Amino acid sequence: MDKRTEIIAGATRLFEAEGFRGIGVDRVIAPSGVSTRTLYKHFGSRDGLVLAVLEARHRAFMERLEAQPGDIETLFNALRGWVIEHGTLGCMLLRARAEYAQASTEIVSLVQGQKVEFREDIAKRVELALGRNDERLCTQLWLLFEGATAAASVAGASVIDDARDAASALLALAKAGRP
Repeated sequence: MDKRTEIIAGATRLFEAEGFRGIGVDRVIAPSGVSTRTLYKHFGSRDGLVLAVLEARHRAFMERLEAQPGDIETLFNALRGWVIEHGTLGCMLLRARAEYAQASTEIVSLVQGQKVEFREDIAKRVELALGRNDERLCTQLWLLFEGATAAASVAGASVIDDARDAASALLALAKAGRP
């Protein structure tokens, strides 16, 4: 593993467990054993590292979805697998957005773009299932997904199954032509 990847991996684990802004640079680089100079060489700043961590996390999740193309049910199954693997701490991207809301427009903008990309994946799945676009249904499914991610931090991963079932019911109604 190269140093950049190693720094991102260590920072990801730390940020996931403890949040972003309350952790000093020394603790962020400790897992990888690099110097502050090396951190700045690779990322330009601490916020640059946060951006890299968020991009890596988003890419990893989107690659998991791409590996499981298809219906809405597989979307929720992918989430369940992700939560089992990474834990039920809620969405790292949204937690970063909340912490940086007043401090970094760049981080907020990155997360916004990532969420738009994810919603576009949902739209493709809806179009595949219905043979047409349905913006309202996309929004409903996106809300179920994001809500299940958050709720899993309180109720456990099994809540994702309930969200998947609700999503399937909404999709069935849409297929039947009901609002």
